[in-house]
Amino acid sequence: MKLLLLSGRDVHALLGYRECADAMRGALIALQAGQAQMPLRTVIRPEGAAGLVALMPSYLEGAGGEGAAAYGLKAICITPANPAAGLDTHQGVVLLSSGATGEPLALLNASAVTEIRTAAVSVVATDVLARPDADVLAVIGTGVQARSHVLALQEARDLREVRLAGRTPERARELAASLADEVAAPVRACGSAEEAVATAGIVVTATSSATPVLQSGWLAPGTHVNAVGACLPTDRELDTATMASGVLFADRRDSLLTESGDYVLAAAEGAVSPAQIRAELGQVLAGEAPGRQAGDEITIFESLGLAVEDLAAARCAYDQAAVTGGGTWIDF
Repeated sequence: MKLLLLSGRDVHALLGYRECADAMRGALIALQAGQAQMPLRTVIRPEGAAGLVALMPSYLEGAGGEGAAAYGLKAICITPANPAAGLDTHQGVVLLSSGATGEPLALLNASAVTEIRTAAVSVVATDVLARPDADVLAVIGTGVQARSHVLALQEARDLREVRLAGRTPERARELAASLADEVAAPVRACGSAEEAVATAGIVVTATSSATPVLQSGWLAPGTHVNAVGACLPTDRELDTATMASGVLFADRRDSLLTESGDYVLAAAEGAVSPAQIRAELGQVLAGEAPGRQAGDEITIFESLGLAVEDLAAARCAYDQAAVTGGGTWIDF
């Protein structure tokens, strides 16, 4: 048996944002059609530990309509303090296995898979939920996901300007300088999140903050928000008023109701209810539910990350490696 090992560098070389966005569309539509299966993630957060570990198994029929069926399993550790040490908060592996025999096919760096597929899902959500004329992107956060979202969205949209805001203006300036040669639009570091999001049509929150970094009074009518950073029921990036004023979309409804601190904490205050969730993204993509219905709606996509997305991204990278080379094959 041959097993393909894909390092973070290999994943970046094989998995482009456009190709990954196509794989995410296919996976989300397959999930909606009942062609994918996965439970809610299992999370263990030991008292006193530096972070948590999560297990995310899944099964996808025909890899989203193309190729053979496959199993996936992501084992991921999330350590909020990692960026201070120059590390991604997400560390782990994605195992891709044959749906026919169960044989392991590939082991991938989960940090790179998570980085790329999360941004790719935001591209898909922005495509169907943001106004067609939205051309100013504001990103709150200066870490791995902030960078990947700028790169992914600038490939998908003709952006007029990119604005960045972080915990400190210095970090925003550093990220802006590092992106200057990779992004066609001007990239501007802002002194505050409020300055960054003012009049922006597309907003991304990609922080490790446990308390809100975005307030509703800062958003212009018609803004689309990709809420990426808060993936625990105790953490939030959007304040209660933002959640109450927006139309909510989920990658999966059950995940939003149980795992999204943005929603759970606002619901505990009586500000939102399940009725405010218009649709899952897969329903919109499949034409079974509406997306944006008015130009002045504030649309909010709560991105929790799904196991089937990791599986589809892993399969995409594996297929690319089989055709073009890349990675290391070992006898297993």
